[in-house]
Amino acid sequence: GEDQVALRPSGVFARRLVRAAASPPVRWQPHGTALVTGGTGALGGQVARWLAANGAEHLVLLSRQGEHAPGAAELTGELSALGTKVTVAACDVSDRDALRELLAELPPVNAVVHTAGAVDVERPITALTLADFAELAEAKVRGARNLDELCGDVDAFVLFSSGAGVWGNAGQAGYAAANAFLDALAQQRRDRGLPATSIAWGAWAGGGMVDENVGAQLERRGVPMMRPELAVTAIRPSVDTGGPTSVVADIDWAKFTPLYTAARHRPLLRELPEAQQESPVDSDGELAKRLRAASENERERVVLDLVRAEAATVLGFPGRDAVRPTQTLKELGFDSLTALDLRNRLGAATGLKLPATLVFDYPTPAAVAQHVLEGLFVTDTATDELDRIEAELAALPAELVAARLRKLLWKWDDTGDDPGDDDGLELDTATDDEMFAAIDRELGIS
Repeated sequence: GEDQVALRPSGVFARRLVRAAASPPVRWQPHGTALVTGGTGALGGQVARWLAANGAEHLVLLSRQGEHAPGAAELTGELSALGTKVTVAACDVSDRDALRELLAELPPVNAVVHTAGAVDVERPITALTLADFAELAEAKVRGARNLDELCGDVDAFVLFSSGAGVWGNAGQAGYAAANAFLDALAQQRRDRGLPATSIAWGAWAGGGMVDENVGAQLERRGVPMMRPELAVTAIRPSVDTGGPTSVVADIDWAKFTPLYTAARHRPLLRELPEAQQESPVDSDGELAKRLRAASENERERVVLDLVRAEAATVLGFPGRDAVRPTQTLKELGFDSLTALDLRNRLGAATGLKLPATLVFDYPTPAAVAQHVLEGLFVTDTATDELDRIEAELAALPAELVAARLRKLLWKWDDTGDDPGDDDGLELDTATDDEMFAAIDRELGIS
């Protein structure tokens, strides 16, 4: 039942997300010189402000553009006003020689925070070339390795990883793999007796790796953006927990869990009580009962309103009026995950088992509504008919009925030759009387 396992000499291990200690004892206090990669960017700037406010006396901010990076001068002035010495240096951390030369010119580094990296545009893994992956991994992966080798034993060695490397993110296979490498590097450093903490972040607001459009998509998927000034305060408790990896994210489990578990069971979440919520299902068929009492036109309107309302909720629209019945769902902004969300919501509201490809098979709200309406009534009618036939068959000898049903199933499944004579009965067109007559002949009843 596991979908993520690690094979080790000491055994087989399965992945789980578990709650970290709420208030770990404080062990790390920033002081002396702290080096921040990507230091002039949105993430690095927030980290630099936090380090300056919490005891760092000298900040070394690395970026490829150095002092010429947008906003670098303003950030330097802000940090200097806090009484912190600031060095802004142009250095590509993926260049080992350049990084070694820079470190030789600096006082001993007490802490490293590696925020540098590049995020990938959404594309399927089949479209990702080796060159694409190398470009994605250059700053994040090679930079982390260079820092590991050249900085050695420091008070804190913090790597900015991502939730994409923990639970995955559609269309970002290369980015996810690069972040998973950081988690593994942190574990490796710990195994060597060196400090390391890899923090898999959710989405930060205010720039960085996530723009507004991606942020809106993530929020619909149950991972809203975090306020940077609040998120950055999680660095110290993540270091203080003593573990090599941690996850810091704002997650709406009611949205996230149904989408994440739509394709398959996810044992990763098994030990998080918040993630065990299940969507309520209309098991009593209340919607179907209400529709049966309505006119045909009223039925169509009720189901279409349901589809439009649920689509609006999934996409974050103000109401169903923002969803036109004939507009394609793809044009409205549906992707693979939001499509699953809509499928789950409609399934919960109707009690139907709808396909994961619902939005793609029925591309407009009107088409989806028609499919749902047919499912409600075809399923209901078929169930009633089967119940009637089952009641009548109950009066016959069980072993003979079972033999006949096996024969019928063989024919319906089309898995091979029908065993025995089927008396020429065409099941697709046979009436009830013809089916019971066939059973009579099987029993030898004239």
